[in-house]
Amino acid sequence: MTQKELARLAHTSQAAISRLESGTYRNVSLAFLRRVGAVFGVKPHIDFQ
Repeated sequence: MTQKELARLAHTSQAAISRLESGTYRNVSLAFLRRVGAVFGVKPHIDFQ
């Protein structure tokens, strides 16, 4: 899947997907992670240790 395809399915921009993949996305929201995860049928899991 290309970044452009994922962005379309997650209702976001290709640039946002690129930032997420590169690890440079500052202040990523849980809502954004949920939209991306929904494309793949998964939910984000956050764990504090």
